[in-house]
Amino acid sequence: MDFTLLYDSDIFRWIILPVLIFLARLIDVSLGTLRIMFISRGLKYLAPIIAFFEINIWLLAIGQIILNLNNIVCTIAYAAGFALGNLLGIIIEEKLSIGLVLIRIITKHDVERLVDCLKKEKYGVTLVDAEGVNGKVKIIFTVIRRRHLSETLKNIKRVHPHAFYTVEDVRSVGEAILPISKNKGFGFYRKGK
Repeated sequence: MDFTLLYDSDIFRWIILPVLIFLARLIDVSLGTLRIMFISRGLKYLAPIIAFFEINIWLLAIGQIILNLNNIVCTIAYAAGFALGNLLGIIIEEKLSIGLVLIRIITKHDVERLVDCLKKEKYGVTLVDAEGVNGKVKIIFTVIRRRHLSETLKNIKRVHPHAFYTVEDVRSVGEAILPISKNKGFGFYRKGK
């Protein structure tokens, strides 16, 4: 097959090229989203590797856009790849579940059952007396691996369905009590002191 004929054809210009631009943009934006999330979690050695591939793919995509500025299908494919690349990057990051989160639980009663439930899962728990708008409350702090978040939240809702809680990303920890994990994931977890 003569590739120069394919390259010069309308099929390439209006179908194949836009699909390639879309896929390139989808991949490079997904990598960019992951890179930013890895940087925010302190994975400074992984981010540059991802950045290398991300920028090379972007250069290929933008080069084709510049060469085909009069092709509206290529422009739409570029924009669609950008939009869906963000979504795909976020979905991939959620599936990877890298890092730690802090759960802060505020409740008036049933604190012992909730603390026992968290301790049973071998999480470190800090309990603080506090004053809320309607009187005395307890604040429970625990740091867990992100991949255990949904399971832990289900346990909190099961034990204390009316507890107020917040979840925050944790960039690093000093000495934390976390259950020993059989699956170390990518091995990016910071070792305790």
